[in-house]
Amino acid sequence: MTRVRLSVAERREELLRAAMEQIEARGVAAVRIADVAASLGVSNALVLYHFCTKEKLVAEAFRYAAEDDLAHLRKLLSRRTTALRRLRAAIRWYAPTGQAKGWRLWIEGWAVSLRDPALREVTRDLDTQWKAALTELIEAGTAAGEFHCPDPPATALRLTAFLDGLAVQMTTHDGISRTRAQDWTDEALSRELNLDREP
Repeated sequence: MTRVRLSVAERREELLRAAMEQIEARGVAAVRIADVAASLGVSNALVLYHFCTKEKLVAEAFRYAAEDDLAHLRKLLSRRTTALRRLRAAIRWYAPTGQAKGWRLWIEGWAVSLRDPALREVTRDLDTQWKAALTELIEAGTAAGEFHCPDPPATALRLTAFLDGLAVQMTTHDGISRTRAQDWTDEALSRELNLDREP
């Protein structure tokens, strides 16, 4: 069976999707170039031609996944509704939901990034973009008089730190239900924005 000839961009995207699938199945530390190549029926040399090293492949695969997340965030934030509704939608989407595959993947990526500068840059960039988007939305809601927030960047930092910590607890330990986590998330947002709690 002959393989369809792909453009460089299409081939890279195919390799990145395969890398994410292998990372999800095996974990960042255990995944090998050979696993990615075998899953697509291509040579190790082809993968290395596009990414040079396993570390570069992993970092680019996480960047690819991060771009998907950021595209979804931009879609939520561009809705034609109040800043508060958009902020709630973004926070609820970001919030952990127990054993969600995406959170397990990002927690593992954070751990590996402690020793991998390329992956650390990707996770830091994603974190920075999330905080910037939330900050901008909080500033817009404050300017429109929807809520009161004296320090939007600090609020964005506290909210994401809370959600990241909650994700670690829910993903690696048992004992916090999705309902309780959602209640805590709503309470944190209401507290940060000086809101009376609303549905």
